[in-house]
Amino acid sequence: MIRTTLETDCDALIALATASGLFDPEQTGMLAGMLRSPDENDVWFTDEDAGVPVGVAYAAPEKMTHGTWNLYWIAITPDRQRQGRGKAMLEHVQEWLIEKRQRIILVETAGVDDFDYVRKFYSDNGFETEARIRDFYEAGVDKVVFRKSLT
Repeated sequence: MIRTTLETDCDALIALATASGLFDPEQTGMLAGMLRSPDENDVWFTDEDAGVPVGVAYAAPEKMTHGTWNLYWIAITPDRQRQGRGKAMLEHVQEWLIEKRQRIILVETAGVDDFDYVRKFYSDNGFETEARIRDFYEAGVDKVVFRKSLT
């Protein structure tokens, strides 16, 4: 069941982010701070199974735009991956944004081989590659930006 994230989810979601392997320790620390002190405009969703958080999504509006949002994080605990939960979470975020009459959703990810499956996930779900910024994260690690229109 996907629902709005609760303050009581924080520790489980931080552990989930660590276990997913998608985030380095610095990013996990940032996630912890953001979960504990969320911005009022940001949206957090939790996928829960039998009362246990097994997925998280975090999106925020792009500053100085009208209707453009960034999906910063989507992660599913490893033992629950490949069950359609990531797709369901992505669809939930998109439906929420559409209800709010938002226009565009962006996703940024690393352009390394280890993240091929992440890029495939977004491509398979209707996102198009919008940009590649070479050496963005560090030398040899590009940023790949995906875009999807919500209108």
